[in-house]
Amino acid sequence: MNIETIKSVYFVGAGGIGMSALIRYFLSKGKTVAGYDRTSSELTERLITEGAQIHYEEDIDLIPEECKDKASTLVVYTPAVPQGHAELTYFRENGFDIHKRSQVLGIITRSSKGLCVAGTHGKTTTSTMAAHLLHQSHVGCIAFLGGISKNYGTNLLLSATSPYTVIEADEFDRSFHWLSPWMSVITATDPDHLDIYGTKEAYLESFRHYTTLIQPGVATYTYSRNEGDFHAENIRIGNGEIFIDFVAPDTRINDIQLGVPVSINIENGVAAMALAHLSGATDEEIKQGMASFRGVDRRFDFKLKNDRIVFLSDYAHHPAEIAQSVKSIRELYRDKKITAIFQPHLYTRTRDFYKDFADSLSLLDEVILTEIYPAREQPIPGVTSQLIYDNLRPGIEKCICRKEDVLSLLAQKHTEVLVVLGAGDLDNYAPQITQLLSEKYHG
Repeated sequence: MNIETIKSVYFVGAGGIGMSALIRYFLSKGKTVAGYDRTSSELTERLITEGAQIHYEEDIDLIPEECKDKASTLVVYTPAVPQGHAELTYFRENGFDIHKRSQVLGIITRSSKGLCVAGTHGKTTTSTMAAHLLHQSHVGCIAFLGGISKNYGTNLLLSATSPYTVIEADEFDRSFHWLSPWMSVITATDPDHLDIYGTKEAYLESFRHYTTLIQPGVATYTYSRNEGDFHAENIRIGNGEIFIDFVAPDTRINDIQLGVPVSINIENGVAAMALAHLSGATDEEIKQGMASFRGVDRRFDFKLKNDRIVFLSDYAHHPAEIAQSVKSIRELYRDKKITAIFQPHLYTRTRDFYKDFADSLSLLDEVILTEIYPAREQPIPGVTSQLIYDNLRPGIEKCICRKEDVLSLLAQKHTEVLVVLGAGDLDNYAPQITQLLSEKYHG
């Protein structure tokens, strides 16, 4: 299918963060865009105001007429939608051109230089950071992001002239195998998505295959916080600020301030700066971009910060991410009590990693667990938040509560630093939690 000649695009599962960037892209191209999602959200409502036609009932009759012409309609679906979905079945039985989101991204990016960020964690922040560095430089970029950039209030950046497209390369369902990267960062390969891959070896093999897709004749660089071809030196953390010197094989940029001063962003920042540097951004542009980076919604997202209370939301939903998140918070607030409300994401992930989750959460002073967020899954007998609860370290303050009771629980508790962790829908309560805490600790 030629993306230039299609007239309409229909999305089955329109509300996902990755899908919404594609919706915005096709709207910018002047296409008719419509779709289905199971539930209304702030994001789907925003997309409707931007011109997309979205409905929330699984009903063939609600598909707009212009999306029923298979010669001019592209259908895009997310793997999270069940194969038996009525609308997806309709398109399949009527011979429509149906693609996964990742396939469409692959088609779009083949005509540009794809700067892809893959890895178990850190990819949303790193890709958004790289996109910001390039966008505010003379180089520019198109970007399809896995989170809402706080600098731009969107997950899609456009450029009429830049040859570069920044993409978050997602390993879920082997989606990233559809891409043709010009350059790629791989942040981490801690096993995840074992419901898809089965074993750690298969997960790693998937990344190995991904590296074969990078344009031939590639130079390979290493990076980390403290060593490698690209790294940081002279790290200064204090008073809620972080400064570093960025070291590359052919340059050094001193006294870079991190716009989002959490220690994990030192390593994320090194990777993003390496991509920007190799793509032609100047040292001064990189320095200015790092200082002006405002972060990503739900990634170390401070909602409330004063002398009496700190409240933040973080998407961390894998044991290694949670450990890193808690360590970063602990570095900033060494003498404070740190409480987390954690909503486990997926029954399979909880089953596979409950002991690792307990170990990571045991780095906290207090843990509040809610029920598992199922997303695309059916319950698994015996797999509940209790598995994590029972394996937390002795002596830690802990409880399990329904997410509906979180507000009343917090109203009774004394909190100093509070973080909401997880990839589910608990973050929907963040505005009410923010209001509760600001009234409680100001009154």
